[in-house]
Amino acid sequence: MKDVLNYKGFIGSVHFSADDNVFYGKVEGINDLVTFEGETVKELTEAFQYVVDEHIKDCEAENIAPEKSYKGSFNVRISPELHRRIAVSAKMHGVSINKFISEALNQTISH
Repeated sequence: MKDVLNYKGFIGSVHFSADDNVFYGKVEGINDLVTFEGETVKELTEAFQYVVDEHIKDCEAENIAPEKSYKGSFNVRISPELHRRIAVSAKMHGVSINKFISEALNQTISH
């Protein structure tokens, strides 16, 4: 993984501001905007872990899910040729395009 922090299943983006000489980021995959920063990698990591812990506490206090909810569908733009190849492969495997792509994605992220 590139330019991310991982803590308790939460992902934090990582960026650097040369103007401010500081690392900064935000917690990804949640409904709230939660940011963090630090002048060193250690400070950045500690700040990320702190805001994740605080976010979890806040969500527990408000009885809401700490992570973003996903509806299970999304649009992906691909070339017509790739679409055709996927449709043919799905048909040859005896499954729908959705099932074919879902299985391919699951296999990819499992490795």
